[in-house]
Amino acid sequence: MTSLLSNLNYPAIFFLMLLESTVVPVPSELVVSPAAYHAAGGNLNIWLIILFSTLGADCGATINYVVARYLGRPVIYRFANSRLGHLCLLNQEKLEKSERYFDRHGATATLTGRFVPVIRHLISLPAGLARMNYLRFILFTTIGAGLWHSVLAALGWWMHSFVPEDQLDNQLHLYGHYIKWGILAILAIVIVYFTIRYFIKKKQTKEK
Repeated sequence: MTSLLSNLNYPAIFFLMLLESTVVPVPSELVVSPAAYHAAGGNLNIWLIILFSTLGADCGATINYVVARYLGRPVIYRFANSRLGHLCLLNQEKLEKSERYFDRHGATATLTGRFVPVIRHLISLPAGLARMNYLRFILFTTIGAGLWHSVLAALGWWMHSFVPEDQLDNQLHLYGHYIKWGILAILAIVIVYFTIRYFIKKKQTKEK
């Protein structure tokens, strides 16, 4: 893993993002942003970074989806509570949290969930458990992963202009933290907006 992170190329980016979308704890912030940082220096192509990272996320999410759909909830929760599951930083509480998020937001959770810490790499499990239509699942996953990786790539490209390479990891942790909270705030505003809009329309329908 350390070797892959220190020698980022397109296959490595694809593989690491595949792992990140399963249950292996690989932070996408430490893959896509550093790759884009090097792309700004002329070593990689930023568009190919976004493409390969998104394809990797799609493949990893598909693995989770298929496993959850065909093995079912008892097997998934048994793994989460096993020693191997704990080594992957997985537990029952995280799975339950992802299921609640999916129940609240429905199919679009596979899109918005890509921006939410903890939920991001697990949201495909409740989608599989709910037997969500695969084409719809992969469409929302692709859009969500593509947007998230675009944000991370833009961050890495921007940081190339003022952050020395030996300080990159520390700065990514700092800025990544701000980005997560910023995206969560935006999602909260969007959810509140559509909730209010829904109740206004419902009230207008009743008045008619």
